Amino acid sequence: MYYQLEPEVAGGWGEGTVADTTCHPPIVKSLVFEFDGWLGDSIITSFPCYLVTEGLAQSINHTKLSGYHLAECTITQSEAFNELYPNKNLPGFLWLQVVGEFGVDDFGIGNDLRLVVSAAALSTLKEHFLNNCEIEEISPVGRDETRVGDIQ
Repeated sequence: MYYQLEPEVAGGWGEGTVADTTCHPPIVKSLVFEFDGWLGDSIITSFPCYLVTEGLAQSINHTKLSGYHLAECTITQSEAFNELYPNKNLPGFLWLQVVGEFGVDDFGIGNDLRLVVSAAALSTLKEHFLNNCEIEEISPVGRDETRVGDIQ
């Protein structure tokens, strides 16, 4: 089984992000992620990018999952973030570049451009903080996404 994830949106592209926005989805070449808030999840998103905490990145590497690359990115905080959370220290984050094929690899992008992970990847993710991530079980029938039901 595979699972479609909709992680917390904790911010967006910051000044200095380099992306080709003439196509859909945009192709991001260099990511600056600016936090506007953060509820603490270990995986976050700003379409079409995903970020994971350094701790989750280590777990993903340790379990030898497929379909991803980890890359450096620049992390910034908006004025609103600093006003709302003056004493909040963010952990380190890495850019989880999803390069796998849905239904084949542990990380892939579904037909509707959402993150899809295998049961093994979901197990690894659940070892970390995922309280604000929507998770839905799906079936890769000929790589066409057939929804099976919501997972809580």
